[in-house]
Amino acid sequence: MPIFSKYIKILFILFGLFFLENHSLSAEKPLNPDTICAKNEAVLVSDSMGKILLSINADQKLIPASILKLLTALTAFHYLGTDYRFATEFYIDDNMNLKIKGYGDPLLTSKVVQEISGTLKRRLPDAGPAIGDIILDDSYFADRIIIPGRSSSPEPYDAPNGALCVNFNTVFFKRAPNGSFVSAEPETPLLPFALKRIKASGINNGRIVLSHFKKENRLYAGYMFQYFMAKQGIKVKGRVRPGRIDTEKDRLIFRYYSKFTIKQVVSKLLEFSNNFIANQVLIAVGADAFGAPGTLQKGVKAMLAYSGEQLKAYNINISEGSGISRKNRISARDMLKVIEDFKPYRNLMRHSENEYFKTGTLKGVSTRAGYLVNQEGALFSFIIMINKQGKSAKKIMKKIRLIVEN
Repeated sequence: MPIFSKYIKILFILFGLFFLENHSLSAEKPLNPDTICAKNEAVLVSDSMGKILLSINADQKLIPASILKLLTALTAFHYLGTDYRFATEFYIDDNMNLKIKGYGDPLLTSKVVQEISGTLKRRLPDAGPAIGDIILDDSYFADRIIIPGRSSSPEPYDAPNGALCVNFNTVFFKRAPNGSFVSAEPETPLLPFALKRIKASGINNGRIVLSHFKKENRLYAGYMFQYFMAKQGIKVKGRVRPGRIDTEKDRLIFRYYSKFTIKQVVSKLLEFSNNFIANQVLIAVGADAFGAPGTLQKGVKAMLAYSGEQLKAYNINISEGSGISRKNRISARDMLKVIEDFKPYRNLMRHSENEYFKTGTLKGVSTRAGYLVNQEGALFSFIIMINKQGKSAKKIMKKIRLIVEN
């Protein structure tokens, strides 16, 4: 189809989408792409060669919501490498204290802790005398990192970030028939430490989030290791407490590397749109790029540097890496640069029929970004950003399908 004819067809499709219901555009006026879409809405579509087929408000900076996670992922691939694996280190000091240092692994779960505990039994001296304290070192990240836009809800996406976290800093529980509290996850014990917090919460079932208050998120990780080490027959005669390793005196006995590469972490990040994972990754990037301790500010600095130097995307304001903050702003044109660079990794995104996509939702915000494959196998990129109450990217997506598939 000639480009001019294709463009006219696109205009009529979008005309029907945005204005037939509201009758806000006179049919006597020319169909100017810059006036088809109202303020705070943007649409951008390009073909497989990168040629722009549709551009509406492409340079207006809007709230991206969770499609920002795609930029966070690209930033991580750039600085850490796609084969990067998060580490957790285990040391023994002269007093037989076990020291655990975290490096931000976002997928350190009960199952992983159980596996590590089995390895520790083999690595401890002759499975020897009882260890003293369990000392927790989370100094690779700065203390008490605050994520703009994060609320105090008990949902995992609102969990606080840290260098040493287990189970996303959440505890999932329910009531048993006898009225007692039990774990809602078979692989996760309900520890007395967590039970105390559950009873104080007044919640009968669901989740609680372990916060920075009194270092409870870090201590929970330590108690979880203590529990599974005891299951392996490792005696702990001391207590669980915060502390630091001494690289000159303490002896490294085990360095655990996650089973998941950063690409696999990103796949889970995009599948569940997990804000905790997104900012764990971004803070780790900041530490790698600018030195420990990792901070949100260093992560944002790395993301902006990558955006400018690699993508030539400058019309961006970044506050954090998950998209939860309304201070995040990016234009559809710069978001399209992200999408173009993400093409080799599109299989990490959600996939439905002929579409690879990531959505974003906040109150009054609906976004969608990804790729459509037409019948000839050509890949089209699209960006939809709606920052208006009551409108959804889904309806616009139907019209974009008409453009691509016809």
